[in-house]
Amino acid sequence: MDRVKRCSFVLYMLLIIAIAESTAKPLQIKHGGIQNTSTQVSAISSNSVLVALLDSHYTELAELVEKALLLQPLEEVVGSSNITIFAPNNVFLEKNLDPEFKRFLYEPGNLRSLQRLLQYHVVPRRIVAEEWRNETHRALNRDGLKFEVNGDDRKVDLGAVIHPNAVVKPDGVIHGIDRVLVPRSVQDDFNAWRSGVSLAVKPEGAPVVDGPYQKKSVSGSGVKLNSSPPPPVHSIYYALAPGPSLAPAPAPGPSSGRHWFDGESQVKDFIHTLMLYGGYNEMADILVNLTSLASEMAKLVSEGYRITVLAPNDEAMGELTTDQLSEPHAPEKIVYYHIIPEYMTEESLYTAVRRFGKVKYDTLRVPHKMVTQEADGTVMFGHGHTTAHLYDHDIYVDGRISVQGIDKVLFPPEEAASHHVKGRKLEEEQEEVEETKKPSKGRLLGMLCNLVDRFGQNSLLSVCQ
Repeated sequence: MDRVKRCSFVLYMLLIIAIAESTAKPLQIKHGGIQNTSTQVSAISSNSVLVALLDSHYTELAELVEKALLLQPLEEVVGSSNITIFAPNNVFLEKNLDPEFKRFLYEPGNLRSLQRLLQYHVVPRRIVAEEWRNETHRALNRDGLKFEVNGDDRKVDLGAVIHPNAVVKPDGVIHGIDRVLVPRSVQDDFNAWRSGVSLAVKPEGAPVVDGPYQKKSVSGSGVKLNSSPPPPVHSIYYALAPGPSLAPAPAPGPSSGRHWFDGESQVKDFIHTLMLYGGYNEMADILVNLTSLASEMAKLVSEGYRITVLAPNDEAMGELTTDQLSEPHAPEKIVYYHIIPEYMTEESLYTAVRRFGKVKYDTLRVPHKMVTQEADGTVMFGHGHTTAHLYDHDIYVDGRISVQGIDKVLFPPEEAASHHVKGRKLEEEQEEVEETKKPSKGRLLGMLCNLVDRFGQNSLLSVCQ
């Protein structure tokens, strides 16, 4: 019996030792081919150069890094090597950066350009001011970054280093520079975005001469354009249908027969954006279902014209009266008056009214013009009895079509005045009808009531009360 107890005790001790040894080994869990062990890379320390960037005078650059989704990739680079960051200060990014270039960088569709721009400011090695040489280093976007030194003056690309060794950490260094460094690829993307060339449809087939403004040359690979598509020769009014009476079959006017831009997809995109934005379903319904204006706008954009659409919201559309909608071709007339044959953003509209006070723009409803002026820190459209304020700005902007939301439906001054007079006449007629409905007293009864009232016996006759 004692031997059995001793064997049990020995087995129990061996089991405890085996468990202790197994827990002392590094934990290894295999799941889906990925092995997690204690040898993983540790998190970025509080003494990292990336943490210092968030707490420095370069917080604007740090926000751009977060917006471009580059924080995690930079952490991975810092985990494997040191880095050097060239950081423009907050003042430059807030005040001196071109507003149009800034808007280009902030558009969601240009995320890749923003990432390349920021990667151009990072070199995956440690370069302190004392090690500055006249040489070229490769940035994270794989472009060469030229370094120059002349005495105490240091330059990187076109930027001057104004605060060398602004932040020095064990895993990297930050140098303050006086401008944003723009790589060639991002500059090309910006130029294409600003001019709309990126949307151009390149011609195919045999080379032909399409007018005196577009010249082509033949190369071994086919047709080569010497310049970007020219602006339309004719005014936008030549490309419109002769009038709303011919809708819903609008046709473009003088044309080359070759569409340089994909206007149909652009119009579909902006109408889809209106519906997703919310509050502009009525405007989208008029463009697509009630009229053929969406097709007409697509043809205009395909011909190279640029337009700005003032879109009344659903609440404004709901205030339209039956008289306003019952006129012949009322939807077409309303929309024509809300389309300006120029490309303008909220910033350009507000800048114009701030500089010139009151500005008149042509509309597609000839000969009526749209009056704009500043009001309460925003842009006000129209004048007189009907005015509208810029309600939702830059709902859709792509370089060809600009959509600005407004809070009222606008009418030309003459129509607005006539609608106002009709409304007043209608109110007066209703008041007259209400007065005629009141029971009138006869002349004899009225005299009797006056006589009784003089003697203070008015309460005797109920009809006189």
